[in-house]
Formats: sequence, structure tokens, C-alpha cells
Amino acid sequence: MTTSRRLVSAAAVLWVLLLFGTLFVIVTRFGDDGALHEPKIGKTEILEEEDLEQVTHKVYFDIEINGKPIGEKGTGMSRKPLHYKGSAFHRIIPSFMIQGGDFTLGDGRGGESIYGDSFADENFKLQHTGPGILSMANAGPDTNGSQFFITTVKTSWLDGRHVVFGKVLSGMDVVYKVEEVGQNGVPKSKVVITDSGELPL
Repeated sequence: MTTSRRLVSAAAVLWVLLLFGTLFVIVTRFGDDGALHEPKIGKTEILEEEDLEQVTHKVYFDIEINGKPIGEKGTGMSRKPLHYKGSAFHRIIPSFMIQGGDFTLGDGRGGESIYGDSFADENFKLQHTGPGILSMANAGPDTNGSQFFITTVKTSWLDGRHVVFGKVLSGMDVVYKVEEVGQNGVPKSKVVITDSGELPL
């Protein structure tokens, strides 16, 4: 892999390698005021000491489209490993979002969590304020599993219905490359997470 991994700030990083590009996402943590704390990224994109307190986890995804390069938690009830490695972005809608995380069926009907089939909504403090928001996909209240989506536009109609847990801080160009293979939901090309895991803080 020729692309170097760079540190960025906010609260857990999702790293996506797509067509030799790198996507960084950090899962955010709320402050005492319940507000999303925006990252302080300078030209060097190095974490500042005060930002380290907000970082909870850093994770990454390596992705392929049609075989070209662009976090495991044990085994679930489906007897499949609980990680995104080998799973696809099965739903891609331009000017809306890219969705993945169904590692059991691969078509949007499956997935599971470390808590079993699904788990309750944590809270709706963060909102879908624009492109690059990382949020839980669900089938209604308290039905979160392993599926997630990344917005490519502001999606305020999802506020109060989907739990936001992260934000893309660098690499939206990679998200937009994935978005380009979308049509009305079904991708024109196969988009696969070739690897995933947690990075050291």
C-alpha cells in the first residue's frame, strides 16, 4: 500500500483505501454540553494535545471497487466473524449516502451486533449536518445492528431517527469516488471493504 495513514482529530477514525486514496473518519464523543466538538486540524493535520482527550477509537477500512484497491470482534450468532472485512457497500445513492456493514447477507437485509441481532438507539444528540456524517442504518427505532452509512449531503430528515456516531475529517474525495458507482441504490460496480481494524491512538 503506497498511501500513508495520517492522524486526524475528533473521536474515532474510519480509514478507507479506495483507488489508492485514504479516508479518515473519527467517531466523535459528546462534551458535557452534548454538542459535537469539531476537530482542530491545521495544515499539518496533527493531533493537538487537547484533542487527544476526545479520541475514543481509531478504525480503518481498506476498500476495493471491482477488485482494484481503493475490526473484528469475535463470532456472532450467525457464526460469521463480527468484522467488516470482505463486506460490501451494498447501497449507494448519489446525492444522499453510501451504505455498508451487512456482513451476514451482503444485500442490506442482514448484519448483527456484538450485542446480538440488534441494539437500542443510544441518543440523537448529533445531527446529520452535511456530507461525511457517519450514522447507524436501521429498520426503525432500536434496531441498530452492524449497518452504517456515510452521508454525501446534508440529511436533516434523518435527525432523531438514526444515531450519528462519527464524521469524515479527511478524504471525502474517496467517499465521492464510491458515490460515483451508485445509481438508484444498487452499485454499478462492486465496492468491497478488503480490510478493517482498529488503529493505535
